[in-house]
Amino acid sequence: MADGRVEDIYRWLKARAVSFDLRPGDRINEGTLSREFGVSRTPLREALNRLVSERFFEFRAGQGFFCRGLEAQEIFDLFELRKVLEMAAARAACERASDEGLRALREELFAHGLETRGLSVAEACARDEAFHIGIARLAGNAELTAQLEHINERIRFIRWVEMQARVKRSKKQHVKIMEALEARNANKAARHLGEHIEKRMDQILASVRAGIASIYLDGGDMVQDQVLNEDAA
Repeated sequence: MADGRVEDIYRWLKARAVSFDLRPGDRINEGTLSREFGVSRTPLREALNRLVSERFFEFRAGQGFFCRGLEAQEIFDLFELRKVLEMAAARAACERASDEGLRALREELFAHGLETRGLSVAEACARDEAFHIGIARLAGNAELTAQLEHINERIRFIRWVEMQARVKRSKKQHVKIMEALEARNANKAARHLGEHIEKRMDQILASVRAGIASIYLDGGDMVQDQVLNEDAA
């Protein structure tokens, strides 16, 4: 039962950290959370320490736990690492994926991805992530896939911010990536994936500024709940 409560607390706090419902630098009130969850501070701190290890929170000696910041350099570093891993995944997928695996990627994740109309920003981002993780799984390297999933969680808020402005371009890039994978052209698949991510890296500072504005200035409107504008460039 204790393990279950720790997991519940962990998931609740993580969701709020991913979305910045807990604002950058917010101090975590352990007493309030203990009362809300009806638990002692021991399972609460177990969940918090787990989130510290995953870089969603930080611990300051003598002060307590704080929500992560939103820093352009950290986001850039994560996108850069994502680019390296996804390019490697694309190359490996071209070499290792079965024909059935590539067909499933097209039919299950590509065809029902960003082409679907009426999605919210969060739904579109989830489908975009699923397509990219699908490629990683075809590479057959579980550690690589796990690393990408963790990176996605840490950059998800910024991807929500930028998704609205880039959906049309992302659709076109996904077509090129899918076609290169099906042709088993490893160089082309890796290049298209790298370019796809690089275009986002060029705008990270602007995206972080927009994200901060969304957190503090938009009156609590959640960027991820907005309906996607399919005509955005």
